[in-house]
Amino acid sequence: MEANVQVGKAILKYARISPRKVSIVLDLIRGKDVEIAMGILKNTRKSASEYLIKLLKSAIANAENNFSLDGSKLYVSECYVCPGPTLKRMMPRAKGSANRILKRTSHVTLVVKERADVKVAAAE
Repeated sequence: MEANVQVGKAILKYARISPRKVSIVLDLIRGKDVEIAMGILKNTRKSASEYLIKLLKSAIANAENNFSLDGSKLYVSECYVCPGPTLKRMMPRAKGSANRILKRTSHVTLVVKERADVKVAAAE
């Protein structure tokens, strides 16, 4: 990121969903305008969409309130997910043995920026 560029950023930590499931939905909205991204999230039937709708709303609110950015010009510039701590649980199996169940968590980061009004002519 450039030093003097103002961005709206929101971070969700310890979300009880696997990072792999979240990254599928994040790939759908990366680089899109916030209105289009919100529409995609509302119409995507994935459990990660619920978390990401809240996170996108928070990032937009942060950009508008903290940096006075125009909400209609915002787009999703960065979005990524990192694995959080994994909860280890045991499930009983046959003959007195047990299997380990891994309940994964995620740290999701979403950054919105204001799109520049630079329009390049296709003919040039």
